[in-house]
Amino acid sequence: MLRYILMMYATLIPVIFAGILVMLWCKLPILKPLARPIDNGKNFTDGRRIFGDNKTWKGLLGYVIFNIIFAVIWGFVCKNTSLGEYNFFYQNHENTLAFNLLIGFLLGLGYALFELPNSFLKRRLDITPGKTVSGVSKVFFVFLDQADSIFGVALVVWLFYPLGILLYLAYVLVGAVTHILINMMLYFMHLRKNMV
Repeated sequence: MLRYILMMYATLIPVIFAGILVMLWCKLPILKPLARPIDNGKNFTDGRRIFGDNKTWKGLLGYVIFNIIFAVIWGFVCKNTSLGEYNFFYQNHENTLAFNLLIGFLLGLGYALFELPNSFLKRRLDITPGKTVSGVSKVFFVFLDQADSIFGVALVVWLFYPLGILLYLAYVLVGAVTHILINMMLYFMHLRKNMV
């Protein structure tokens, strides 16, 4: 199992770095027209916002761009070190620029799109964007907030390597815990408003 955990990290290093840079990217005063919500401020049939203000076109674009950049850089690192042996993407596919551009694009898209159902659910439950609930359901929503995007990126990995359901779920669990730890680090660096 330890080897699989190592492989998970060796595969998703680009996603980790991209996620950190997107936090900075969204705070920068550039491309302001793209900082508008994906739902364009529209409400669902229940009168509540579809996704909310925190899911923006700028964020989606940032996830795609930075995942592409880091997938290409990481592909180069893996090609020139033994890390390529531990990367799920290169188990059955050649480490090429074209392949790394593709997986970077898919990882960014998967990350951003798989956050949307969680935002949709939270708007239905009238949970303030960027916040979580209290009480018993808090643990569920803290986990879901960290795991939603991991469901997407692990699915991208599964497209190129036959993970199977147990390894896929382990990927989500390890990814969610990693996401929580990174968010705590970003909080202490004053790049996030909430610790989780």
